[in-house]
Amino acid sequence: MTSPIQALEATLHREIPLTRAMGLRVASWQDLQLQLDLQLSGNTNHTGSAFGGSLYSAAVLAGWGWLQLRQQDAGLPHGQVVIQDGQIEYPLPVFEDARAICTAPDEALWNRFSKTYQRHGRARLGLTTRILLADGREAVRFAGQYVLQRLP
Repeated sequence: MTSPIQALEATLHREIPLTRAMGLRVASWQDLQLQLDLQLSGNTNHTGSAFGGSLYSAAVLAGWGWLQLRQQDAGLPHGQVVIQDGQIEYPLPVFEDARAICTAPDEALWNRFSKTYQRHGRARLGLTTRILLADGREAVRFAGQYVLQRLP
């Protein structure tokens, strides 16, 4: 039997081939928190730190994966998740493997999102992802607006 994190990782690698090249791994899905691991190797820039585009991709994908898993857990009708907008800050350089963490939004926001999706077949949700260094310091802050649209 395939676990939700194994299924998500397989989906990421199949549907978004860049994730395989990045060495992106799904670390955990617990207590409505998704954690993705990003290897430094293969994601470096000219300074030896993690490339900003790789960090951005990992942050976007943490939110994308969070919404994929949450819609399944909530029993919402299957839909397509896309990123609509995103803002990112890079307070620290990343010179090591890192972890992208997307946590649940406020429960009231989730409930409104869920009801809108069930009623209209399309809804938007803001999610926040942080990329942390091994010592827990925040290297990246990302806020993304995601859309879930019911498939025909």
